Amino acid sequence: MIVDWYFDFVSPFAYLQSERLASLPPRMSVRYRPVLFAGLLNAHGQKGPAEIAGKRAFTYRFVVWQARRLGIPFKFPHEHPFNPLPLLRLAIACDCAPDAVHRIFRFVWRDGRLPDLPIEWAELTHDLALPDADARIASPEVKETLRRNTDGAIARGVFGVPTLAVGDELFWGLDATEMAAEYALAGCRYDDPEFARVSSLPVGASREGPSAKRDGAKRRTRIVGTAS
Repeated sequence: MIVDWYFDFVSPFAYLQSERLASLPPRMSVRYRPVLFAGLLNAHGQKGPAEIAGKRAFTYRFVVWQARRLGIPFKFPHEHPFNPLPLLRLAIACDCAPDAVHRIFRFVWRDGRLPDLPIEWAELTHDLALPDADARIASPEVKETLRRNTDGAIARGVFGVPTLAVGDELFWGLDATEMAAEYALAGCRYDDPEFARVSSLPVGASREGPSAKRDGAKRRTRIVGTAS
């Protein structure tokens, strides 16, 4: 069974899940799909965790806690968020080989480094045995593959990283790793009808965005003006 794994190197949770992919059942063959997380956020009108001040601080502490709890070596790089485009394109230039993807993740999140200096970039690309890295990541083919991966993920309903796509089901986040494995082992189905029930619950109330509120206020103003 081929399972698509959507990830972005900017996500520390994607790194933690990358270290746990080996624990998936042997029948689950993982296909690595680098995507631009910012593109997913834009498509769904969302903010990333690091774009909300209070959530940013909590998220960083939480991922440190999770890494220690899981026994996974972890160190934040000197800044975050950072621009992940060179790393995403680098993975694609390496044909998304698992060893290359893991090496990039560990460079950032185990060693706490970013390829923002020539010497750092040179060391990473040397480790990946990709001497023509600059030319490779600048190629139209590599750039188009990343766009296609991101657009394909959006079309599939992916809204965040990391996400495991098992058949038609999406499992978002590190915490869903075991759930994805159980679903696959159950023949890609949920035996408990409660899963079907909760997925089709009616919406009882919805939150209006700022633009909807402004439009509503304008409509009320027009109505009052007409009545007077």
